[in-house]
Amino acid sequence: MKSFIQTLRNIWRIKELRERIILTLLMIAAFRFGSYVVLPGVNPEALERYTAQAQEGLLGLFNLFVGGAFSRASIFALGIMPYISASIIIQLLGVALPYFQRLQREGESGRNKINQITRVLTVAITMVQSVGYLVNLRAQVPEALLPVVNPGAMSHFLFMVTNVLLLTSGTIFVMWLGEKITERGVGNGISLMITIGILAALPTSLAAEFEMKLGQAGGGLFLFLLEMVFLFLVTLGVVALVQATRRIPVQYARRVVGNRVYGGVRQFLPIKVNAAGVMPIIFAQALMFIPATIATFMPDSASGLVAVFSDYTSFWYNLVFAILIIIFTYFYTAVTINPQQIADDLKRNGGFIPGVKPGRATVEFIDNVVSRITLPGSIFLALVAIMPTFAMMIGVSPAFAQFFGGTSLLIMVGVMLDTLQQIESYLIMRHYDGLIKGGRVKGRYAMGGVI
Repeated sequence: MKSFIQTLRNIWRIKELRERIILTLLMIAAFRFGSYVVLPGVNPEALERYTAQAQEGLLGLFNLFVGGAFSRASIFALGIMPYISASIIIQLLGVALPYFQRLQREGESGRNKINQITRVLTVAITMVQSVGYLVNLRAQVPEALLPVVNPGAMSHFLFMVTNVLLLTSGTIFVMWLGEKITERGVGNGISLMITIGILAALPTSLAAEFEMKLGQAGGGLFLFLLEMVFLFLVTLGVVALVQATRRIPVQYARRVVGNRVYGGVRQFLPIKVNAAGVMPIIFAQALMFIPATIATFMPDSASGLVAVFSDYTSFWYNLVFAILIIIFTYFYTAVTINPQQIADDLKRNGGFIPGVKPGRATVEFIDNVVSRITLPGSIFLALVAIMPTFAMMIGVSPAFAQFFGGTSLLIMVGVMLDTLQQIESYLIMRHYDGLIKGGRVKGRYAMGGVI
């Protein structure tokens, strides 16, 4: 306890870190406040039935990501998800179209241009999703709309236009908050916004699960404690997945005479088992939200494939979700790790992998290692992602089951480790002890400004 208090004092003594933490907390407070500001023309007291609907199925998962703003019909109801969807599209276009590939190679100016295109696409996606959200709200709970909205087509038109603009502005504001946190705060802002939304639902879900287990048919306190132990073990597995690293030995020459190397420094090249972090699961989840978006436009006629893929407990939903995660893991690992660049850096610094020739052979060796370790990492990532479905099969409530692995737990663990790693880097740079003894906090690298 004494060491923890001393660490907090050390954090507070660093002016730059203190200012960054305060700014981050203020941005988070603004985000949480906005999630309770209800859209004009909506009666918040009549939203109980809509709240119950928005806590089930895929809409419940979407509502979890935005911190309950979806079910409250707030100005932040769509959260940051349209921005993530836009980022997916732009990064996929970077693989398919030469124009975006050229922008990626142009350095800072190219990244700025890509960010501008992503923001414009975010506005377009948000406006489309806003219309679907309002249509679904009007169809599901017409009593939630205030009387001034109901009479006349003009009143309905003004209601739609006003709230589409507000929902779009809300998403853009959340995106701006996330970018400011990344630039001037602590951690990756976009990821932190999602994490805060997920954490906001944890106390309520935990209390509801505890109350349910103590009920007559709940199983009692022992079953609740058993669930907590299982949750703890799953969390440890996720932490191990995020931090797992394959170390490749590298020899750095001190003196070279002819073809012989004398002396040298032996180090290790760390290659993460899950180099893509939680980006694959976030992007795969964003794609799986598409059926739910389509269903909002057709609330009374959603059937067939749309209905199947709107139920995150169905077999086909989980199968497609797992396959998408594996594909995105390989995709983002290829984006994150460039074997050619690593081989060039080793050669430039006088380093080589023992038993492997420099040049093309080193590139192929690193590429083979990355491919082999990515496969088990992607499969384990997919299994953790669909773990909530298995948790519900053994009696865990749907709301609390989202924390048994899945997107929620992976995002929380990954983002927390990254944020702690940033704080620890400030402490070590100022010659203070780190956050933990006996080692350093291991995080993961953020990609695409999202995670």
